[in-house]
Amino acid sequence: MISLDLVKLTALMDRTRGSPEISIGLIDGPVARNHPDLAESCIREIRGSAGVGCQSANSLACLHGTFVAGILSARRGASAPAICPGCTLLVRPLFGEGAGQNEHLPSANANELAVAILDCIEAGARVINLSLALAQPSMRDERALEAALDHAIRQGVVIVAAAGNQNTLGSTAITRHPWVIPVVAYDRQGRPLAYSNFGSSIGRRGLGAPGDRVVSLSSDGKTPPASGTSVATPFITGTIALLWSVFPAASAQHVKLAATHATTRRTSVVPPLLDAWGAYQMLAATNLKRFMP
Repeated sequence: MISLDLVKLTALMDRTRGSPEISIGLIDGPVARNHPDLAESCIREIRGSAGVGCQSANSLACLHGTFVAGILSARRGASAPAICPGCTLLVRPLFGEGAGQNEHLPSANANELAVAILDCIEAGARVINLSLALAQPSMRDERALEAALDHAIRQGVVIVAAAGNQNTLGSTAITRHPWVIPVVAYDRQGRPLAYSNFGSSIGRRGLGAPGDRVVSLSSDGKTPPASGTSVATPFITGTIALLWSVFPAASAQHVKLAATHATTRRTSVVPPLLDAWGAYQMLAATNLKRFMP
């Protein structure tokens, strides 16, 4: 699959399907857990859910949540990338199924997002996927979100977040936080897509990942490709989950450092592409040194 090879994920996926002890928090729409390509996956919903699974297979929230879940947790051999089906997926629905159908990247209220992040941490998530945009928050809401992200640092939970698709130069309360890994979308030739958001914090701490015509699962039975930073984000999240599956004793700082620094030097507001195999090799070398006399 082109998208996997672009970020050197294939070799890492050949080593592991992921471990059930590594839990991924998915803050998104609900997921169609009855999809046949998710039948063998360990998926559970955590508190805060409006209901179990999707109530309407055609809703934007269900389509979006199921698409992202497919990139992470579909069975190997499915049309989706299926990065870490052996990991546990903790679904924390945030978007209502009545959300507007014209939105390409669902938006979240900062205060509600803060609560959802805390819910995922409490449920045992090791890495949290935010394929969403942030609605204009108040200063009070931003403080609540910052506090939740600070709590993630203390608990060793990595946060991976979409940079956004507004073709702007700047950051949000999510992407400027020093613990967050912002993600921009790259095309199939390894070039950043022009409509991704960029900025100093995104270029300094973020990563690029496949976000151009990616195919995954759909709750309505169709499999149209999708593009954008919300599509690119789970490639980074899934890589971190696989790395932790191979190196379960590694700290959050070590895993995050390997994922973000196993690539080229950072010189601009545009982050480099993920190098998943390079990240694996960096952690492997660290482990060897640790046990050498």
